[in-house]
This record gives sequence, structure tokens and C-alpha cells, in this order.
Amino acid sequence: MRAIVRTETLRQEQDPDVLRLRAQLERVQGRRLDAPVLPVHPALAALLPGGGLRQGAAYSLAPSASLLLALLAGPSQAGSWCGAIGMPELGAEAAERLGVDLSRLVLVPDPGARWLAVTSTVSEVLPVVAVRPGSRAGAAEVSRLAARLRDRGAVLLVQGPWPQAEAVLGLGDPEWSGLGRGHGYLAGRALTVTVSSRRWPVPRSGRMLLPGAGGEIEALPAETRPAPRPVPVGERAPASSGSALPRDETGAARELFEPERMLEAAG
Repeated sequence: MRAIVRTETLRQEQDPDVLRLRAQLERVQGRRLDAPVLPVHPALAALLPGGGLRQGAAYSLAPSASLLLALLAGPSQAGSWCGAIGMPELGAEAAERLGVDLSRLVLVPDPGARWLAVTSTVSEVLPVVAVRPGSRAGAAEVSRLAARLRDRGAVLLVQGPWPQAEAVLGLGDPEWSGLGRGHGYLAGRALTVTVSSRRWPVPRSGRMLLPGAGGEIEALPAETRPAPRPVPVGERAPASSGSALPRDETGAARELFEPERMLEAAG
């Protein structure tokens, strides 16, 4: 029975109409549908098209150092050199804790006004390039960079919006752990990663620790959040703990919890 199914599948894949449609899609998208991908953590692989970072593609990321470093960890551990452009605050310690091989990481903290030219040049020699744009790029410049990425098989990770992106990765519902009543250290952050792509009509989402208590990334099982407690009329609702916590945009795995900062943020 398996042999019959396999034979039928091969026959359908070799059908002239199927091959012609596949060629048209590959020509429009600028890359093969079965192109090889660079590995990422399983928690992220389950959300990305093809289960990894497609060579020759660009990705638009939420402005989070933890998310960026988590994406760089897999390729660097697999032997791919990675570059980060325009991110002077990116910390080596946080990168290492999230699994990035520092011996394969190149930093260009301040590319200046020519950030796009620097990015294009770096993509000639490095398989994975991350950049925070210093200004808006024109359509012609974006198209030229996209052609270079396809030619070299490089992956571009952009912190912020980017046209022609293979996928857009967003973050939401952050929850910190490790705090007591006005004291303690931030030990880990749970959040929801949502990936939107033109390859599927409905975005994919997954809950994960980014970072966990040891600085690593870890997938969390899907669970229903408890409903908020109703607040009687005339009673002031308590301030949300999420809005009072400092944001993890520097990639630091731990921070000192300061009650004064909570009061300022709750404002």
C-alpha cells in the first residue's frame, strides 16, 4: 500500500502542469520552495516557513535583542558566520547565554549613514546578517540587496519593517518571573512569538521562554490564561505588572528589580 501511495505521489510531482506551476512560483518568489534552510531552535523552527531561515531571504523582526540572538544561535552553532550591524548595545554575554557562538560573530556597531552599503558588502561574505536600519531604504536599494542575498544565499534579519520579507516575527504577552514583593531578580521571561508569512493565510504563534532562567530559550506548552478578576464599581483596578517591568531590549538575561522603576512606569 505504501509503495502505491509513493508511486502516485511521484507521478503527481512529475506532472507537467505541477512542474510548470512550481517553476512559476519559484520565479515570482525568487527562490526554490524546497531551498535549504539554516537551523534554528525547535521552538522557532515550528513557526518559521520551511522550519528554519531560508537562504536568500529577508526576515522582519520585532525590536528585541533576545529574539535576534535566539535566531543567530542555531546558524552560528552549525558553523555559519553571523554579523550584526548598527546595534552598539548588543551584549556578548547575553549572546553567549542564548547560544550564539561568539567566535563566529562579527559586530559593526556604528555603520553611519551608509548602513545599507555596509549591509550589502557584509552579505557578500557572511551567511547571516542582522541589521537595524538607520534610515528608510528606497525600493530600488531594497531590490538590489534582495538580488544580492539570493545570489549569495545569505539571510538578512532586519529589526523593524522590511519589504519583501519572507516572514514577520512579532512578540506579545510578556510575563517576567523570579520576583518577590518589591524585591528580587528577573529570572526569565515568557512571551508569545507570532510569525506571519505570505506562505500561509493564518499566522502561527507559540509560547516560549525568551530567555529562561539560565538564559536559554525553551518552548512552553499551550495553556489557557486565567480570566481577570472582575473589579467592583468604584474600586480602582490594580496596575498591570507587565507595564511596570523594564523591557528586555538589551538582551540581558537578569536585571535588578527596583520598586522605584515600577512606580515611575505605572505613573
